[in-house]
Amino acid sequence: QVQLVESGGGLVQAGASLRLSCAVSGRTFSGRAMGWFRQAPGKDRELVASINRSGDNTYYVDSVKGRFTISRDNAKNTLYLQMNSLKPEDTAVYYCAVARTIGPIAPTQQADFTSWGQGTQVTVST
Repeated sequence: QVQLVESGGGLVQAGASLRLSCAVSGRTFSGRAMGWFRQAPGKDRELVASINRSGDNTYYVDSVKGRFTISRDNAKNTLYLQMNSLKPEDTAVYYCAVARTIGPIAPTQQADFTSWGQGTQVTVST
């Protein structure tokens, strides 16, 4: 079965950058679209970004456009989320997720994803 392990979170000040990584094992990584979710205390889980299986099509929620970049390295079975110009409202637990969709575009709905990792904490202070 697919296994997802996130890393790279931490405590940073507003304006700083972080790069999250997600190591994928158990199945063929290149065969599925992937995504990053986040969940802040008291709030619903939110799809932040997604990428199709070939890596040439991406989706971003409006609040992170221009600041976050999702990418993947299929040869290394790794998914990344580069986060720049971090804001306090970005504070959340970030989860890597695998999608069930197999089409050519990045999925945009939470229902398109089937499983998540354990998450990594990102805290942005003022």
